[in-house]
Amino acid sequence: MKKLEKRYGRGEDSVQAVNGISFGADTGEIVGLLGPNGAGKTTTIKCISSLITPTAGEVRIEGRSIQNDPGEPLKKTSAVLEGNRNVYWRLTPRENLEFFATLQGINLARKRDDIRRLLSSLRLEKKIETPARKLSRGMQQKLALAAALVREPELLLLDEPTLGLDIQASRDMEHRVKELADDEDITILLSSHDMDVVEEVCDCVIVLQEGEIVVDDRVGNLIDLFRAEGYSLIIEGALDETAKNHLKGKFDLTINSVSRDNRTELEVRLAEPEQIYRLLEIVEEGGAQVISLDRKTPDLEEVFLNIVEGGENER
Repeated sequence: MKKLEKRYGRGEDSVQAVNGISFGADTGEIVGLLGPNGAGKTTTIKCISSLITPTAGEVRIEGRSIQNDPGEPLKKTSAVLEGNRNVYWRLTPRENLEFFATLQGINLARKRDDIRRLLSSLRLEKKIETPARKLSRGMQQKLALAAALVREPELLLLDEPTLGLDIQASRDMEHRVKELADDEDITILLSSHDMDVVEEVCDCVIVLQEGEIVVDDRVGNLIDLFRAEGYSLIIEGALDETAKNHLKGKFDLTINSVSRDNRTELEVRLAEPEQIYRLLEIVEEGGAQVISLDRKTPDLEEVFLNIVEGGENER
């Protein structure tokens, strides 16, 4: 994708949903697409799947522009979109997959065994003749994924694939998504608000904010960026005002409320690890006793919030 733009409307009332973004993905790679509501995630996915036409820029799949030559690239692309009915609810899982396979010109006589194996891999074999409308939300999501996979795509676009799922269904979906990339070399672009899902399955992350890319990096690199300097201190009693002001003037500090047993938690991020010694000195000079000190390991949600809030502060 190169310099993709999408503007809705015209003139002063128009909205710039995506503003000149460029990124790519390797075969078998899972790319997480993150951003607050209105950042341009779903618009980007719909542009890639050709559901909407970009205002400017180019989308290339397997080296071919979908604007100039949409036929072959889009045959290799499938999407599961949040908030859309991806399957026909009156049809059973078997009927849905046979229908979508037929749309692709796939010979059903040779595909029926594959369809059964696909439904079995998603734990839908016992519901193969149950109308989709009678399935649970989790099973409907799995069926939507199966309908996308029956086309044998090389690029899979997933918009909030675990939204509304219970823990077990979400884990099943995560496991299957990883298998698709690892075992079948399917490239996946996954948009989600669930940071646990993104951290668990994605190789790299793109963060959008107001239609622009603010981060494009490996998941591990982003977490390492915030890993070493986070600490949590539990102290006996409360700090005096002089110590509080001193700490807040020197460190990025959060002081949580005093608990029932008269203990206070301090969360701090340090520019240099050796600053922890000065921090402890100030706490003790403030009349408090340190009960415990732990290094914090951030998750992707904390990293994401730091990135987004930092971007807002810069503006």
